[in-house]
Amino acid sequence: MASAKQLVLPLVKPGDEPVAGNRENSHSVQPSPWMARVLSRDNLNRALKQVRRNKGAPGIDGMTVDELPDYLRQHWPEIRQQLLQQTYRPKPVRRVTIPKANGGSRPLGIPTVLDRFIQQAIAQVIQQDWEPRFHPHSYGFRPGRSAHQAVRYGQHCAREGRNWVVDLDLEAFFDRVNHDRLMARLKRHTPDRPLLRLINWYLKAGVQIGNRKAPTPEGVPQGGPLSPVLANVVLDELDWELERRNLKFARYADDCQIYVGSRRAGERVMVSLTRFIEDSLRLTVNTRKSAVDRPWKRSFLGFTLSRKGQRLKVADKAISKLKTQIRILSRRTRGHSLAQVIADLKETLLGW
Repeated sequence: MASAKQLVLPLVKPGDEPVAGNRENSHSVQPSPWMARVLSRDNLNRALKQVRRNKGAPGIDGMTVDELPDYLRQHWPEIRQQLLQQTYRPKPVRRVTIPKANGGSRPLGIPTVLDRFIQQAIAQVIQQDWEPRFHPHSYGFRPGRSAHQAVRYGQHCAREGRNWVVDLDLEAFFDRVNHDRLMARLKRHTPDRPLLRLINWYLKAGVQIGNRKAPTPEGVPQGGPLSPVLANVVLDELDWELERRNLKFARYADDCQIYVGSRRAGERVMVSLTRFIEDSLRLTVNTRKSAVDRPWKRSFLGFTLSRKGQRLKVADKAISKLKTQIRILSRRTRGHSLAQVIADLKETLLGW
């Protein structure tokens, strides 16, 4: 039996945010190696800090981020035991849609804040396992990497003479990820059944659309902390296939450009990669948005190149989108105070 001091719930700081720990007894289930890392005090405290930093809307249970620490203070021992006994079941995500620049909409899934906390704890461990193995030209959702680095690498390739680009667009990537392939690939570097089973439950948790729950037989819903690292695990296979073919590329999440020396080479690459993506990864290439073209005629992560890649410039589409956003924020009919309009504009312009 542990001493009284060891039974106290760990705190991020004294008197604030307890997140982990419970009374261990002879009947407690011992965690597997990876689950032990997920449920470690340090990992959970980092996860809670990140969830609170990200803020975000409540899930289907209505709990806010600010309410989470008190909830954990009261219920974490029970939740931890459920995780160890593999009886914990994630709640469905709340389905919302956000507008896209082209006039369409993108579906997002908002997990409950408790599930966001657990997902974040899992994501930190998966990221730690996979980060050394990810390809150096994968730039999305990785520590110390950015969209700007991806764009700069594309510019470097153009300056070297690879002034044709195979611009790949994966159709509804986050909604089409094949669960079986994802789980098989995860198992390569995270061979822990309890953790893999928990991740699979998150993938299959379903979505709540109004009063109706819909199943999720495929895809990783955008909006949860686990989705970005799982997306990189899926597309890591594409990265190393491109490396095997000795192709230069930059990838940021599902945005990928391959740089080649001629149109003919680009067309060959487009055909063979489309076959690989659809047959091996079981994903779909959007042929309407994909193309073989000059890099200065395509945009990548909001940027494009001047002719022959001498300089980077913001893509016309990105500037047009910004102007539209400024017009919306500064409309007199919004009914907001001048101070609020200035604050909104400041946030948008600094972020841009």
